[in-house]
Order: sequence, then C-alpha cells, then structure tokens
Amino acid sequence: MIYLIDASVYIFRAYYSLPDTFYDADGDPAHAVYGFASFLMEFLERHSPAHVAACFDESLTTSYRNEIYADYKANRDPPPPDLKKQLKICRDVTDAFGVVGFASDTYEADDLIGTLARAGREQGKTITIMTRDKDLTQLLRDKDTWWDYAANKKLDRKGVQEKFGVTPEHIADLFGLAGDSVDNIPGVRGVGPKTATVLLQAFGDLETLYENLAEVPKLKLRGAKGVRDKLERDRKAAFLSRELARIVCDVDMDTRLDNLTWRGPDLDAVDALCERMNFSKRFRIRAEKLLNT
Repeated sequence: MIYLIDASVYIFRAYYSLPDTFYDADGDPAHAVYGFASFLMEFLERHSPAHVAACFDESLTTSYRNEIYADYKANRDPPPPDLKKQLKICRDVTDAFGVVGFASDTYEADDLIGTLARAGREQGKTITIMTRDKDLTQLLRDKDTWWDYAANKKLDRKGVQEKFGVTPEHIADLFGLAGDSVDNIPGVRGVGPKTATVLLQAFGDLETLYENLAEVPKLKLRGAKGVRDKLERDRKAAFLSRELARIVCDVDMDTRLDNLTWRGPDLDAVDALCERMNFSKRFRIRAEKLLNT
C-alpha cells in the first residue's frame, strides 16, 4: 500500500478551520502549520505506513493548464501572505516527520499524485489517495481507495460510479461536459452534472457522444434536442475542458518505491520545527514514540 497525501487540501483546511491563536518565533500566524502537523502526526501514529508521499500545489498560476486556458483557476484569489509563508513551512513538516514531499511549478499536486499512483501500481502496490478533491477519483483502479481523512469517508471504484454515475476513467469526460466552477473549467454551457451523466451513460465518452450527436434527441432527457444544440455549439469547449480536468500521470519525477519509504521522524528536525513555530514539545514526545514502535 502506498499513501499519497494531497497536502495542500489539509493545509487550507487547517488555515480556515483553526483559530488564529498560534504564532511562530517571528510573531506570524502558525495555525495552518500546526493543523497540518497535527493531521500528519496523527496519521503516522495510527497507520505507520510503509510507503507514503505528500504532494503540494505550487503552480496556481504557472501550471501548464494556464498555457492551454488562461482563465484556468482565474476565479481563485491568491492565498493570503501569512498562508503562503505557512505553505512553505509545511514542506519542512513533512521532511521533519520523514515523509517525502513533491512539488512543481508546472504540474499540480493532482498530477504528481497521478504519476506516483501509476508508478506504484507498476511496482505491485495498491494506492490510497488522501484528499477531499473529487477530481482525484479519476485515478482509482482495482483495490485503490479515495480517502477523505478528515471526514473518514472512503470511495473505491464502485463507490465512485455510485456517487457520480460514471466510472473513474470517465470522470474527466464528466467535467468536460458539466465543467467545474471550482477550477473555472467551462464545460458545455447549459449542461449540468445530471445531464452529463445521462449522456455518458448512453454513449460512454466524449468521442462517442460527438460521433453520435444525431442520437441525442432520442434520449429520455428533458429538452434533448436543445442539449444536442448546446453540445454542437460548445464542442471545442467540451474537449478543452476534459483536457484541463484530466490528470497527468507521466510527470518526470522520482517514483522509485524506495524513495517513498517512510523514514520515521528526524528528532533534530522536529526540535528545530517546534522551536521555530513555538510549538510545545508534544510533537517531540510523539515523534520519539514513533521511532520506538
């Protein structure tokens, strides 16, 4: 089993859910770092993973997707300055806790996770993706798990199909039609998730759908003829949106299994982190216990 952590999700969650009562040695807010460190330590204590990696987003405006579509994620405000500082420090948290971290200014965390997942399967491992991001459900294959750790909700391939109406392989097709307001992916104007699901259940994927547009008005779908016209009008947007939503699984990165081996905490690094962030020695005590189990 390889655990792949969508780190930025848990950092943002801590930043917006914890009270701003933690300050580092410089007097700057530290609650996101504290929340992420607490989450990661708890996970390591409970599961002692043999193989684990944390992937970070550092390409909000520099992703290759922005070159394809300039408005990709343009609806998002940049993170506040204090959060930007904490995001960088969270890379030090993973290092101190012995978890390998990955980031790129070209590829998103999703792509790094996708690449590690593909390589892990090729090395005979099943994958657990720790995230709250529904986009990552497209990566699930047999025996893999999508895990919202905070809510303790899990999905396997069957669960994805029951929840979204399509298999993981066709999640990107679903976004191609319905778009995604979170990432500012346009989709086909006037086609929502329910209609998109009906279309994909009938035709399978975008290619087959567009090869059979004449059949759309025959579907048991309210305003089916109008749907056909919308699909024709926004054909280019549909395929662009799928490309934006599809996770890359061949990023040039170190995917060797031994590179993902959990090393255990570095006590000196944990001490330095606690001093820098004004954290109590509780993390040091817990790190020592991890090394002794």
